[in-house]
Amino acid sequence: MSLCLVVDDLHPSWQSLFQAANITTHYRPDLTAAEVPTALAAHAYEGLVVRSKVRVTAELLTHGPTLRYVARAGAGVDNIDEAAMQAAGVTLLNAPEGNRDAVGEFALGLLLALLRNIPRADQEVRQSIWQREANRGEELGGKVVGIIGYGHMGRAFAQRLASFGCTVLAYDHTPACIPDHHATLVTLNELQQRAEVLSLHIPYSASNHHFVNETMLLGFRNPIWLLNTARGEVLDQAALVRGLQSGQVRGAALDVLENEKLTTLTPAQQATFDFLKKAPQVILSPHIGGWTHQSYQRINEVLVQKIEAFLRGAAPLS
Repeated sequence: MSLCLVVDDLHPSWQSLFQAANITTHYRPDLTAAEVPTALAAHAYEGLVVRSKVRVTAELLTHGPTLRYVARAGAGVDNIDEAAMQAAGVTLLNAPEGNRDAVGEFALGLLLALLRNIPRADQEVRQSIWQREANRGEELGGKVVGIIGYGHMGRAFAQRLASFGCTVLAYDHTPACIPDHHATLVTLNELQQRAEVLSLHIPYSASNHHFVNETMLLGFRNPIWLLNTARGEVLDQAALVRGLQSGQVRGAALDVLENEKLTTLTPAQQATFDFLKKAPQVILSPHIGGWTHQSYQRINEVLVQKIEAFLRGAAPLS
């Protein structure tokens, strides 16, 4: 029977799912990040399940010499050193299928709220301000929506746009990216020439840091509405502020920020955050795009299926 250490909270379904997969689990979400190396070294674990508590580095992996896999209970793996994993011969598993529907729905909700001024109108009415003309909005139908990153999340968003009569364009730098009938795969340049809405769905990596920067924003022929439900660091927040000030960005909905620990902002980060939180054409939310009761459980189901398949030596699930 395989032995696995879980160091973050999981949906309560974890116990029955791991038992059914014949995996013995030491469930230790009480551990601090500093305590994880010692706990990992205490047993011959084949697996480690994490969310965001710890960074999986080469140094951490030395404490788990019997590890065969690290499973991330979620989609993003920016807290995991993939090169170190590969060097140690440890397989990385994650579960983007578990929360892709939640992200797709949330991105659509953000876009509709942005185009129709819903948060601003709500706040005004609560203050007994009744302004219809000032809150006249834009219809989504007929818009050209550009998606950067056409993996699980980008596809889920495109699927939900299907009934709105949009033209959906997608750019993905991965040569193996497979087209479908929900979006047309285009070059980045074509997306910039045609899009009126830009939605970001790329993972964070060092190569993607500030992938959307001032140069890219200025390269859009049309002023755009911008959505980011991916990772804050893929968007240059200062460049976004300048785009909002110039009108190149008509509005923005951000579920993620460059630094989400709001008590630790640098002076530059504080300045951009102060602008964004006061801007009437900006919607902010606390990284909840993939955060639903359903996705919380579904991530467990997907992850355990992948772990079980890995231990059986089956082909990776995708």
